[in-house]
Amino acid sequence: MIATRLDELLERRTRANALFFEREAERIARLCHRLAERFARGGRLVALGESPQARSDVRHVAVEFVHPVIVGKRALPAIGLSREGGSLERQVELVARPDDIVIGFDPGAGPALAAARERGCLTIAYSVLGAEWEFEPPSDDPFVRQELAETHYHLLWELCHVFFEHLGHGGRGTGASSFLYPFLGEPESDIEKVVDDVRGSVLMKAGDVERLREQTLTENRDALIAAADALRRCGTLLALGNGGSATDAMDVVADFRAAPQGWPARAALDLTEDAAILTALANDIGPAAIFQRQVIAYGREGDALLALSTSGGSENVLAALAEARRRGMVTVAMVGYDGGRVAAEGLADHVVVSRSEHIPRIQEAQASAYHALRELVEAS
Repeated sequence: MIATRLDELLERRTRANALFFEREAERIARLCHRLAERFARGGRLVALGESPQARSDVRHVAVEFVHPVIVGKRALPAIGLSREGGSLERQVELVARPDDIVIGFDPGAGPALAAARERGCLTIAYSVLGAEWEFEPPSDDPFVRQELAETHYHLLWELCHVFFEHLGHGGRGTGASSFLYPFLGEPESDIEKVVDDVRGSVLMKAGDVERLREQTLTENRDALIAAADALRRCGTLLALGNGGSATDAMDVVADFRAAPQGWPARAALDLTEDAAILTALANDIGPAAIFQRQVIAYGREGDALLALSTSGGSENVLAALAEARRRGMVTVAMVGYDGGRVAAEGLADHVVVSRSEHIPRIQEAQASAYHALRELVEAS
């Protein structure tokens, strides 16, 4: 049964999440310290990936560091390099500096990581690629591995800021986000105490995403099953989102076109992909139209639209959902908080709500939801 399949998918993620973060919590804390030192010296994060799925992680980690979603946190320099720019090794040779942090998301990044390490960069990878810091997810499932990597790099972004405070580079301080890190108000202390506090935060946040993933995949069971049935029979899937959710739309489309499991390719379009279209529409009409106009151009009756939003209230998402309905398309929405306007006003046929107010955790649970959805589409 498909419902039983969902239970299996949740159990697989729960087990891997617990194993990974219990094993790696202290190393994550120490790596956050190293990242803070590098950023304080003017270093940048450089993310590398060749596969379509890795490309989405490259873009995701870059936007999280450059555009902090927690109030009071500084923007940190991050650059995403993928195969559109040619050889990753050559791009690293042109871009990377000795104080940079280079993170590789797939085996294709191996030679580039070696070049970065020779240059003096701190290197990170999620498999054995010769990086200084390697974090191997305890799963053979490519979707689970990707989800653990996403939580991992979200934690690196969130928690390296703790060490800025300790190192005296806090600037404005923790501001409205101080409730997340209560130990920051303490006097200057030994680095080992900070490492221990950050280790505790890693475990706390890993527990948070575990609980939110369970809520997302169980409370929304019927919506996921119904959405999978609809997508199985649809024509082309259009996907969209803003910021980190744009990279999730990118990942969804990659999984439909070329699933790493080898499932049949399905037609899908990423409405966040073309910078020329997005900037033309935003400049000439306004950001509220950037997805709606593309739905008008590409959407047909019998197609489907998947909208990803942490708030459930982004104007351009709402406009695209409304346009898709006018065109007889199937509409699916994955939203956070209490579902926002999308859930309250029933603006999509199938709505999956991840009930949290913390954006990184919402995105992590939504990754589990759309990965599960992709698997259910192939279930008979």
